[in-house]
Amino acid sequence: MAFPQPSAPSRAESFVPADTPRSGVVHVNVRHTTRYTVVGNHLAQHRELSLLAIGLAVHIQSLPAGARIGIKFLAARFPESEHRIAGALRELERHGYLSRTRERLAGGEVVTRTVSYNQPDARADSRSDPVPAPAPVPEKPVRADREPPCEPLPEPDTPDLDRHRAATDLLVDLRRHDLRLLLAERDVRRLAPAVAAWLERGAAPDAVRRTLAAALPDDLRHPAALLAHRLTALLPPPLPARPVGAALARPDPLQNCEGCDRAFRAPTPGHCRDCRPDLRRAA
Repeated sequence: MAFPQPSAPSRAESFVPADTPRSGVVHVNVRHTTRYTVVGNHLAQHRELSLLAIGLAVHIQSLPAGARIGIKFLAARFPESEHRIAGALRELERHGYLSRTRERLAGGEVVTRTVSYNQPDARADSRSDPVPAPAPVPEKPVRADREPPCEPLPEPDTPDLDRHRAATDLLVDLRRHDLRLLLAERDVRRLAPAVAAWLERGAAPDAVRRTLAAALPDDLRHPAALLAHRLTALLPPPLPARPVGAALARPDPLQNCEGCDRAFRAPTPGHCRDCRPDLRRAA
């Protein structure tokens, strides 16, 4: 015969509050006492920022002063690409959560100063009550054939498999023009979207090829980095949109005058201006 055990719980205890809603998220909150960051709902629930930008802002606000937040450093820390991280940083700049300025030190070095704002309007307030910022970290000089660290590779606005294949073939074929442009397969995969962006903007493949292979430095050591720099720095603007139904105006075809056999332009065969009977009578 089993004896009752009044001290034993009848079921497992639940951490779900008693006033649990029927649907939607349920919060189980434990008060933080160490290692936490206060983030405003204006950021966490921002309606115009992407999730990547919100998460990046939270990460930056949690870092100590002087921490590195360059694009390449963040791309090595997180699974997102340099292109996506650069776009998220631009979002934060547009909405007042971040500012990046380039300054030249007394020794001639160019540095980037990054300031993070936990309030979107803190940038204006900081002019009257500035907060001391950490000293900027000097940037290392960049070789001509190395990719600039702050410029992500361009990408096409719309994916197109045929255009991507053409971009890949163009990069692989560069070694036929100069043996030094022999690229590794991983470099071709990385650079192909940038070439596709050029093709999407109306650049002819021959024009892209000439731009990438022209005036190569004699001591070229990093061809992929040089191509990445040129694809980024020399990206042409998109072609202007053409009105729907608009066509390029073409001149009338050449005709041989039936009177003097002189060439003239007209939509149909006939006489030139000097031989037209109606014009001669009017004169």
